[in-house]
Amino acid sequence: MMISKYQQQVFNRAVSLYTDGMAEKPVKMLGAATDILKAAQLYSLGVLVYVSDFMAPFWTAWQAFNRLERKKIRRTYALQTMADYFELLQFNLQIAEQGMTGTVNGFREFYRKEAAQALMSLLNSIYGDEEGDIGNYAARLANLTDGVINRYPEAIKKIGGEFGFHFDDGGYIKTAETERFLLYQVLSRDKGIRPRMDGKPVIIIHPYVLGPNILSFLPDEKKSYVHAFADQGIPTYIRILKDIQTTEAVQVMTGEDDARDTRYFCELLKATHGRAVTLNGFCQGGFMAVLDILSGELDGLVDALITCVAPMDGTRSKSLVEYMQHLPDRFRDLNYAVKKLPNGNGIVDGKVMSWVYKLKSMEKEAPFVTFYRDLGSIDGTEISKTAAAMNHWLIYDRIDLPEGITKLSFDSYTIPVSADGTLPVKLFGKTLNFKGIEEKGIAWLLCYAERDDLVDRDAALAPTDFIDVEVTPFPKGHGAIATSWSDPRSACALHTRFGKGYRGPVRFQLDLEEGKIKNNGS
Repeated sequence: MMISKYQQQVFNRAVSLYTDGMAEKPVKMLGAATDILKAAQLYSLGVLVYVSDFMAPFWTAWQAFNRLERKKIRRTYALQTMADYFELLQFNLQIAEQGMTGTVNGFREFYRKEAAQALMSLLNSIYGDEEGDIGNYAARLANLTDGVINRYPEAIKKIGGEFGFHFDDGGYIKTAETERFLLYQVLSRDKGIRPRMDGKPVIIIHPYVLGPNILSFLPDEKKSYVHAFADQGIPTYIRILKDIQTTEAVQVMTGEDDARDTRYFCELLKATHGRAVTLNGFCQGGFMAVLDILSGELDGLVDALITCVAPMDGTRSKSLVEYMQHLPDRFRDLNYAVKKLPNGNGIVDGKVMSWVYKLKSMEKEAPFVTFYRDLGSIDGTEISKTAAAMNHWLIYDRIDLPEGITKLSFDSYTIPVSADGTLPVKLFGKTLNFKGIEEKGIAWLLCYAERDDLVDRDAALAPTDFIDVEVTPFPKGHGAIATSWSDPRSACALHTRFGKGYRGPVRFQLDLEEGKIKNNGS
């Protein structure tokens, strides 16, 4: 059969395309193999880095454990010590099991997605789809692992210039000072917004644990809890703890010192603005704010309270109870975390507390779990500022704590609130009862996070068993009020009402200022 000239041209073109494609395939496959090898190398390095970072506080905790155990062993019967250590072994095995469960789940979720993409890229290579072939997949995988191992840490360090408080950048005014604290006024980033001198002032109390920076998350991105208040013209102040390493008064401070210093700041602000102060505590800061009010030191100075994700009765925390019930009584001792400074003062080691938190949340904090989580959250090209800032906070804001203050929180997590609402701690020798808030006529907004794995809902809502308070639930986890919902464009913006008429903390403060809230919080 004779072949036409046109048919011959078509045949020659097809052959040419086939041979060209075949010639290119070895080059592409070699490139893909190189990228896969690079990804494998970076993966191995990543495992080592994440395990190393995870274990870093362990060695500090191990030294502290040995130091105290050498004393306890000498005054404890050998059989009792053996029994305690056997229980501790069982506890460690349970923690390891949780870590393994989290690792398996993370592995399964990550590789389920990756396996599907790898198969699709292989099929695309077979059928000539160059956009999604194995070469492009391998390049993406190499870029992904490089992003987690190299670019992500760089982004975390770099975000430090935007994350948290920078009191020398002109956005804050130093207002007052005690031996232990500094008081700064927070100014809006919008130069057109000025604080109302006759407005109702608010003092924000940051947690001792992990410090204040979470409350000024990314102010230039409109994600800052304190600036959410300042942006509404509210006279906004943040109480900052001085450096514990260089300030002896902080090293030895007590709950009474906290109350006295807060009273001094409230006296100053009431005189300046002519109005009673709102005390606003975040996490541990909320618990301390409650203690300060109940102590009586703030009578006539504070008429409103806002608490956010604050543990009011730690024994009601389901995750903590499950965690603690497997730990022998012998090891439920704060002294395992206490270290001595050269001047002889004892303070609580922040690294040890970090290790305790990791153990409590092993299913989410095991090194392979966080590694897979980061691999799954980074697209290999761009690192979000939010993710970088959150990790900067978790990595770099581990600070040592005053022993006296930590003891108050430790007792609240190990001793329940009594049936009549009496707290397990005292200030100035006084019994403290939640009912005192209502008796003093304090309007209270209590905010909690629905998916908080650090301060359970029941732990935050303990006061509601004894008094009427206004309650606002927020979606997401422990830090979301300060990170996600401080954004004025968010679904639960702090200056708005949302959900079933819930008030955000800023909205609550504005309504207080306008006289729309009575003593019962209505």
